[in-house]
Amino acid sequence: MDLLRSVKDRTDETEFYTPLPEGYRLGATKYVAVFGTVMSGLGKGIFSSSLAKLLKDKGLRVSPIKLEGYLNLDSGTLNPFRHGEVFVLDDGMETDMDLGTYERMLDQDLTRDNFATSGQIYKSVLDKERAGSYLGHDVQMIPHVTGEVKMRLRSLALKTRADVVFVEVGGTVGDIENAFYIEALRELSYEEGEGSVLFVALTYVLSPSALGEQKSKAAQLGIKRLMEFGIHPDLIACRCENPVTEKVRQKISIYTNVPMPRVFSMHDLPSIYLLPQQMREAGLDSEVVQMLNLARKVNSAADARAAVEWERFASKIGAQSREVTLGITGKYTALRDSYASIIKALEHASVANDAKVNVRWIDTTDLTAENVAEALRDVDGIIVPGGFGSRGTGGKIECIRYARENKLPYLGICLGFQMAVIEYARNVCKLPDADSTEISPDCKTPVISILPEQKKIEGLGGNMRLGGQDVEIRPGTRAAELFGGAKKIRQRFRHRFEVDPQYIAALEQAGLVFSGKHPVHPIMQILELPREAHPYFVAAQFHPELTSRPLRPQPMFVGLVAAALKR
Repeated sequence: MDLLRSVKDRTDETEFYTPLPEGYRLGATKYVAVFGTVMSGLGKGIFSSSLAKLLKDKGLRVSPIKLEGYLNLDSGTLNPFRHGEVFVLDDGMETDMDLGTYERMLDQDLTRDNFATSGQIYKSVLDKERAGSYLGHDVQMIPHVTGEVKMRLRSLALKTRADVVFVEVGGTVGDIENAFYIEALRELSYEEGEGSVLFVALTYVLSPSALGEQKSKAAQLGIKRLMEFGIHPDLIACRCENPVTEKVRQKISIYTNVPMPRVFSMHDLPSIYLLPQQMREAGLDSEVVQMLNLARKVNSAADARAAVEWERFASKIGAQSREVTLGITGKYTALRDSYASIIKALEHASVANDAKVNVRWIDTTDLTAENVAEALRDVDGIIVPGGFGSRGTGGKIECIRYARENKLPYLGICLGFQMAVIEYARNVCKLPDADSTEISPDCKTPVISILPEQKKIEGLGGNMRLGGQDVEIRPGTRAAELFGGAKKIRQRFRHRFEVDPQYIAALEQAGLVFSGKHPVHPIMQILELPREAHPYFVAAQFHPELTSRPLRPQPMFVGLVAAALKR
């Protein structure tokens, strides 16, 4: 069959170019591709991950992938103000924040195979061209670049043994950088065969307050643009502030030939964790199972159990009678997406503690010893999150000093861990020049610096500790209590600077407890103050928020909320 010809078989007599991973069978894996129209930021990842969760609940093996249009090889260099937080996977890949949504919703660790950028795709194609893999053919967007995209999707399917691969195309239909992704998915649908690929259009229904009614024209035109690429949606999700009216859904249904049961109102909800339940009630999961011919693989008993468990969790959201207010003190507070995983970790912890958590955003840029008390006056606890650079660090140190001296529950994350060490060194160990070489390269007392092992590879650009690492827990500490007596845990890191080993003894003698460290090297990874000195003062060099899940909340956040409640 010409369609199955590999690159080695291609001649001038055929235009078919379908490189397949060894062992891959066309039509064996199902695909759900999600596109955005009208505007970006509507929640493609939330919709896709929620639908994927429902299929996973049915006993199906699912694997998501995010296709990004930018040329960066990963998300590591992106400014949080422009693109939200950088989400770090266990294997060290720095990705888009939507990968965090998938991990949390699916309770599933992902890898670099679940994330692709245009830069990665082009680099792979050019590397193959230089290696002579295309046998002298002129390398083109079609079929070679689109072929590389299809190869990525099929390799993921094979590697994860997925029943369904969920493909989220970043950005919006019409963005020039995403056009080749859309074309690749059109080709994929043709090659995999009927009933193998399902297309979802996520659109936006306008609701101008001046008109007092919902308007679907922008949604219709956005979907029309998708259809111009040869993609006919099988399912449409309509984003809107309020439930989309029957009239508007009918208009969209008629315009697109998509049956009414498959035109879904994805209106605003108090929490994204309420969406799977809403989709289930609308029968969306059943529609997908039917369209992809997956009924014989469904485990109805597992589906029923998962539905009950999730409903039990979701029913607690917003129903708590107790409340606490936690301050998040940072320099990216103007953009909430910069701390998306922290917000979600707090939501998980709030359900675990049966208490609503109100977040107060506190910009540390202009905080000083004189105004910090006023800034923290009405909070029940604070979080000093991660970050890079010197701006706002002085204010963070003042927040930590105030929390320590006033027994305000405190959780430090990454930079918040380092700033806690500096604050303790300055104000308790009486080392007034204590600082970090990141902030002050020539400081006299570098309690935070780059370790010798890292300095050796600094010139190679590899001095960032990224991804999952083991943390050895010291018995009898609060950390041991939080993690259920575990002697070793695995957490995710993203940092360059560490506690300098030459100051560890002095810090410990002054009362600081390093309750978590690297199993082999003198790298401190969790610190705390003894219970008798402070009700809850804990900090981690890693990012605990990255491993928090709805039904498995991260212990350090659960402990913070519990301490704030006691206060």
